[in-house]
Amino acid sequence: MTRKLTQGNEAVFRGALAAGASYYAGYPISPSTEILNIASGHAAEDPEFRFLQAEDEIASANAIIGASLAGAKAFTATSGPGFSLMQEAVGYAQKVGVPCVFVNVMRVGPATGMPTMPGQGDIMQVKWGSTGDYTPIAFYPNGVEEAFRVTVEAFNAAEESRSPVVVLSDTFVAHLNEVVDLDAVAEGVRVVEREIPPLGEFTGQPRFFAGVLMYEHGPNAGEPATADADEYLRQFYEAKHRHLDVASRYAQYEHGWNVEAEVLVVCYGIVSRVAAPLSDEYALFRPIRVFPVLEAELAAVASRYREVVVVEANDGQYADLVELAIHREVKRVPLLGGRISLEAVREGIDRVLGGGPSEPPIPPEPSEQQPRSPLGVG
Repeated sequence: MTRKLTQGNEAVFRGALAAGASYYAGYPISPSTEILNIASGHAAEDPEFRFLQAEDEIASANAIIGASLAGAKAFTATSGPGFSLMQEAVGYAQKVGVPCVFVNVMRVGPATGMPTMPGQGDIMQVKWGSTGDYTPIAFYPNGVEEAFRVTVEAFNAAEESRSPVVVLSDTFVAHLNEVVDLDAVAEGVRVVEREIPPLGEFTGQPRFFAGVLMYEHGPNAGEPATADADEYLRQFYEAKHRHLDVASRYAQYEHGWNVEAEVLVVCYGIVSRVAAPLSDEYALFRPIRVFPVLEAELAAVASRYREVVVVEANDGQYADLVELAIHREVKRVPLLGGRISLEAVREGIDRVLGGGPSEPPIPPEPSEQQPRSPLGVG
């Protein structure tokens, strides 16, 4: 066992291996591509690990669903535009009950956005990205070792809930390098084994993998139930309660910094690392399990503070959910356009606590030709 300089994306892949993953399908998209590259190299050395570079993100998502139904612990990694393309498959996996893991390394959107500037704009998409109602489970680490642990827990939660689970990351967490001993960490993690029999194995009971609602039990098993609201209620609430029960085992968050301060700062992912130099001035609530929202935990912690400020690299997506959880207004500091810096965090908190607007001052348009960006875009 040795301590090694390790990248966040690599930690995610190694966490998947530690959890027992044996299948990866993906399509290159920065800033997640290192996961695909590492998976490809690992598959070349380990014949038990299967790898597919698919033609696009839609195929990747459906491939891991098929691999999971065949008995493999399977996962994919992408960024915002690819995650958008995967949403129909996510909804299907939710409906059918397929354990698998989707890694979304976020960048600035919408659409192609600002590749590959860091963002956190896919928070709402995790919960409401596909059609219909479902109860997703999602985690968001803020460092390399935590990315490893969270990925293992995502696979565990997927097996326990029989559903797709999302691991969120961002450009900075994905490309963050820290010295860690992941071999030592791996020795202490709990791994939930696969219990669902493979699709091709006869179980003596009917099993259905159609997206359309079907009767799963009783004298009508195997027939469509597309006009039966009672059957929908039975299946929906069975899945919802199972997911909530599993999520309750992973109610992970950090409450720290100066807990005796008057102001609570809520932030997650890389923003919590960038804002850490303000730890003497403010208290921190950092959700690690992003969905289901930590409503009881947020309400209990927030009740101790005069003000609650949500700082995030989007236009208030998690802030909306915090307000719903604590039943009071929160102040918002949006970090947009990839500008996640201590200066932007400090200026934003000072501005909103001083009674100013959540929107930052907008610079005037330039009057002279601007130099091309260092990425050669623009």
